[in-house]
Amino acid sequence: MTPNIGTLDRAARAILGAALVLLALAGDLAFLAAPAMKWAAVAVGVVLILTAGFRFCPLYRVLGVRTCRIQ
Repeated sequence: MTPNIGTLDRAARAILGAALVLLALAGDLAFLAAPAMKWAAVAVGVVLILTAGFRFCPLYRVLGVRTCRIQ
């Protein structure tokens, strides 16, 4: 897996992923009141955190997008 996520993209994914997980599990937002929405937000947050950690996004590969410098 060749990295295709740059530093800024990686930081944004990590922050947004953590925020989604925390809001879904600890927040009291109306649109996350339904269990399906809550667990969907957790799933998306975990995927964002994992892609930031591995510096690889499968969707970017399919679309041919790279936000990191070519090494």
